[in-house]
Amino acid sequence: MPNKHFCQGPTCHEQVTQDRFLKSRGVVRGRYAYLPLSHQSEYYGRGKYFCSTRCEGEWLDEQMENIEQGRPIEFIRHRRESKGYVKVKNEDRWGGQYRIERVDNWQAIV
Repeated sequence: MPNKHFCQGPTCHEQVTQDRFLKSRGVVRGRYAYLPLSHQSEYYGRGKYFCSTRCEGEWLDEQMENIEQGRPIEFIRHRRESKGYVKVKNEDRWGGQYRIERVDNWQAIV
């Protein structure tokens, strides 16, 4: 069991970045939260549940009505993934050496 929660952001696992991409399985995964569970801070305690303020804001936008109505909100206990991505070498030298692209027919590659 890791010493961090998984990011609770609703679209964290859909953001295509190098650190979220797992080449061996062709998936984009959600990140771990920014701070470990043992961190004691009154300033940014929400960092135990979100990887960034963007994910925090998206979660709050999505869950605000549930909070106002006093409804329970599901806590994410597993790492979410988005399948169907591949790492492609750039032909031009501008913009980095590799890029991650969405593949429409994922089953044909696997």
